[in-house]
Amino acid sequence: MEFHENRAKAPFKFYVLMGRWVMQTWRARQTRRALDKLSDEQLKDVGLRRDDYC
Repeated sequence: MEFHENRAKAPFKFYVLMGRWVMQTWRARQTRRALDKLSDEQLKDVGLRRDDYC
């Protein structure tokens, strides 16, 4: 039996997808924390309101 016949199709696919989800969630939380620190005037300059990102 050759190597390509015996190997798994995607052995670590679950871990890759889980890692991407964790990073996406972490970035979203980091962005929300940064936006929470801004004043209403600063958010208006950026073109956002408080209820846009919550």
